[in-house]
Amino acid sequence: MPSGPARPPLGEPGPSRARLVVVRHGATEWSRSGRHTGRTDLPLLDAGRVEARELGRRLAGHVFTLVFTSPLRRARETCEIAGFGAQAQDCDDLREWDYGEYEGLTTDEIRGQSPSWSLWRDGAPGGETAQQVGARADRVISVVRQLNGDVLAFAHAHLLRVVGARWVGLPPEAGALFTLAPATISVLSWERDVAVMSRWNDAAGDALA
Repeated sequence: MPSGPARPPLGEPGPSRARLVVVRHGATEWSRSGRHTGRTDLPLLDAGRVEARELGRRLAGHVFTLVFTSPLRRARETCEIAGFGAQAQDCDDLREWDYGEYEGLTTDEIRGQSPSWSLWRDGAPGGETAQQVGARADRVISVVRQLNGDVLAFAHAHLLRVVGARWVGLPPEAGALFTLAPATISVLSWERDVAVMSRWNDAAGDALA
């Protein structure tokens, strides 16, 4: 599917210009080793559970209109340990990029087969393209922009990088520009009528403002 020109941010903000607070799950065995983890349903490491508790401290006391989580175990477990499990709704559109035949492989292993491969340009054989992931991100953003109040979402690195790009009106492939570490908080918000990233890839330990 051709990427086409960049599209503007979707829809209109609600009266309160809801922010979307996105959280990447804590560490897993495969995130530590750099293996592409799409639909493989891995649990958090013990260190990832510690990270999830710290995320809960940082998010504590903030009121969210809605809490979404990817149904995959690593995201849902992060959500639950952080203290939002009872409020959270599973959202299939927040599942990680489907890596197809490249599931479980590192980038170096993939480039041993296809030296010029880029996930953002080429997608994954038997999996998804950036445009397909972008369509899922757009659906999440469209829901958020119909709401009043902040929305919290627990999900995965590549998917959330696409969400960030689409929030500010960039094409899905522009997610390549936004690195995202485990157990980080990012805030997609507004400056007047302009959709902006007001915080990104924040692991500093600061509470959510």
